[in-house]
Amino acid sequence: MALFHVARYSDPKAGSAEAEAEGEAGARGRARALLERLQCRARERQQLRQPETAVQSAEPAGRRRRRRRPRRRRRPSGSASQSPDARRAKRRKADGEDANPGSSETAPGTRAERAEAQPTPGERPPEEGAEPQARGPVLGGFTRRKAPKVQPFLPLWLAEPRGVRRNVTEDLTPIEAIPEVHPDLQKQLRAHGISSYFPVQAAVIPALLESAAGGFLIGKGGYPPSDLCVSAPTGSGKTLAFVIPVVQALLHRVVCHIRALVMLPTKELAQQVSKVFNIYTDATPLRVALVTGQKSLAKEQESLVQKTADGYRCLADIVVATPGRLVDHIDQTPGFSLQQLRFLVIDEADRMIDSMHQSWLPRVVAAAFHSGDPVDPCALLQRRQPQAVTARSTCYPQMPLQKLLFSATLTQNPEKLQQLGLYQPRLFSTGLAHKGLKDKDVEVDEDLGEKYTFPVGLTHHYVPCSLSSKPLAVLRLVLGMNFSRTLCFTNSRDSSHRLFLLVQAFGGVNVAEFSSRYGPGQRKKILKQFEQGKIQLVGRTARAGKTGQAFTLLLKVQEKKFLRMLAEAGVPELVRCEISSELLQPLVPRYEEALSQLERTVKEEQKLKAV
Repeated sequence: MALFHVARYSDPKAGSAEAEAEGEAGARGRARALLERLQCRARERQQLRQPETAVQSAEPAGRRRRRRRPRRRRRPSGSASQSPDARRAKRRKADGEDANPGSSETAPGTRAERAEAQPTPGERPPEEGAEPQARGPVLGGFTRRKAPKVQPFLPLWLAEPRGVRRNVTEDLTPIEAIPEVHPDLQKQLRAHGISSYFPVQAAVIPALLESAAGGFLIGKGGYPPSDLCVSAPTGSGKTLAFVIPVVQALLHRVVCHIRALVMLPTKELAQQVSKVFNIYTDATPLRVALVTGQKSLAKEQESLVQKTADGYRCLADIVVATPGRLVDHIDQTPGFSLQQLRFLVIDEADRMIDSMHQSWLPRVVAAAFHSGDPVDPCALLQRRQPQAVTARSTCYPQMPLQKLLFSATLTQNPEKLQQLGLYQPRLFSTGLAHKGLKDKDVEVDEDLGEKYTFPVGLTHHYVPCSLSSKPLAVLRLVLGMNFSRTLCFTNSRDSSHRLFLLVQAFGGVNVAEFSSRYGPGQRKKILKQFEQGKIQLVGRTARAGKTGQAFTLLLKVQEKKFLRMLAEAGVPELVRCEISSELLQPLVPRYEEALSQLERTVKEEQKLKAV
């Protein structure tokens, strides 16, 4: 910053040398005052550019400290002419500034008070009667808050299922209470020692029979029936819940066609379901075919179709299959047709949905629809691709395709269920989606608010332990609690094989390995021995109302996450069972010897594989 002072030539007729000296001294004082004033204004502008702090913004305007301008020296009397400073003072006075900069005190209503009321640069002047502005947001002070849990928005059929009791020992329904079931099937049930229906069977069987009351060729009133989804724990009788109505709906068929297709994820489950169908179709003309790949493709083709002079004849009414093998027959078996399919049963639905990457369901649905001319008179009751419902589209009655889903842990993810293409589905569940929800038709228990349910007779424990002591904990449970039959699940086939070898080397337990290392015949033999009690350690527990115990072995670092996962799923609280080191200590010497033998056995097997 630079200041320039221009001295005027004094009038020789005015003043004396002393007056000239005083004038020069006054000019220097005014220059200093001007410099101070400019510096003060520069500081004020600098402060206006900087953001106000939280404390400054919270202070009332009346309490802020007033800035006082530096005093100006009194103009010496006797100056002959008006100085440049005086002219500038007049201009400031005209602009509303103070005209008396040399006064020592500021009068009321002068510039010092008016400056406080004037708005800052860029600020609009406050209106009269306006309320003071609210305090602005203060940066900082963030606190961690728990994010609210987002509740899923479910379709109505998922959010409000029909409640089903799950106590299979008390909530039984006599066979006579459901007269819709055919007398011949009731006779078969009694012949096999069944006098009452389980709760799931008593709820699902009448609903399925009602959907097929007008015959299997056409839906009730000409409209397709609703698809059914059933979520119930293992051992609750889900298999018989679809076997009885499917067999009864097809009893009066005239021509043999594939009317029912039952899909299961594994060969062993398919064998069990096929066995149940054979029991209740034994005294009927219906035929059941098992398609799982246990036999050659040619052998299975012989049980499905027969070549005749004018084409092919179907030999099966009900087909129980696994996804991969079914697709093989759709592609490679001449005369294999699903165009007369009436029921598509998907058992273990969650596992089947997870295997949708195999694209088996689109292949089945595509094979079930007729691709001919829709106006062909020979295409009466033939199923065609769904279209908009109009007067014309409803003129041609067609055979419905009803999907039946059964699972112990049916997913509530609408995106996954959408892949199945369900039509106006209905859900029967022993664990309702929302607590406190009551069914309109059935009085349900108050504890039906659980998402997943366990069998009533099952006691579930969890055992926290270290990774190295897991096999030792298994041995302690089997030997110490005198379990006669035990099934131990592992996460892989190799883990199952190593555990089998370790327990075999330890001794004292009749153990067998059940995995894909063995063929179907050998696995069937192992299950038979397990049922007969010849094998102590390998099936399912707490089925059909029987009691059983389940133990989940997990690492101690996994315990907190495991319990939180169960709580989110609505599973009842599990019993913590901790095995102390004192109980395991007597088994350690034999266990270490078994580990050494296991290491030698694994090395020998690796050498044999290399050869």
